[in-house]
Amino acid sequence: MPIVKHPDLPNLCEVKHPLLLHKLSSLRNVKTSTKEFKELAHEITIFLVYEATKDLPLTTHTIKTPLESFSAPVLDGKKPVILPILRAGIGMVEGFLTLMPSARVGHIGLFRNEETLLPECYYFKIPKHSEDRTFFICDPMLATGGSAVETINRLKAMNIQKIIFVCLVAAPEGIKKLLDTHPDVPIFAASLDRQLNSHGYILPGLGDAGDRMFGTK
Repeated sequence: MPIVKHPDLPNLCEVKHPLLLHKLSSLRNVKTSTKEFKELAHEITIFLVYEATKDLPLTTHTIKTPLESFSAPVLDGKKPVILPILRAGIGMVEGFLTLMPSARVGHIGLFRNEETLLPECYYFKIPKHSEDRTFFICDPMLATGGSAVETINRLKAMNIQKIIFVCLVAAPEGIKKLLDTHPDVPIFAASLDRQLNSHGYILPGLGDAGDRMFGTK
């Protein structure tokens, strides 16, 4: 699947595929229903997961086919963790589980402190002893990057180093913030959008992903 790299944003892997781009256009459309929005987010996530997991380590196990025994490649190490940023990130989890049904699922909830304008955590749950696991943080939109940075900060404080961020659309501002704070964390996105507006929304974007996904707009 084609990956577009941007020299000034080396942490970004922009995934391009005709079906993905078609589905993303439908996702953006203001006329798309809540049901369709959830289905499209799920389908686009599958494309992104396919690329984001391409470097997972492998080992071999001896298995028996109907004809013979042989050494077959299987995933190595502890099961990965999917970590959606509440609430919109929940809509991407099933896309991950479609390809990695045995993965673990954590959750992190963040809100913006209206006085400091910084993200604060109100809920955080991941498997115990996760130092050696690969974490896939997911959120439909990477806008300012504040929530993403705070999530990565928490994981690294727990000695978790294998972290990948997966989103549907990303703004240059958010990507640059992650590049400045966590340059070792790759970002997989379906689109590098143009910019943020004065209210911190991505342009052209897709609106408020949580509202559109859960019918609360």
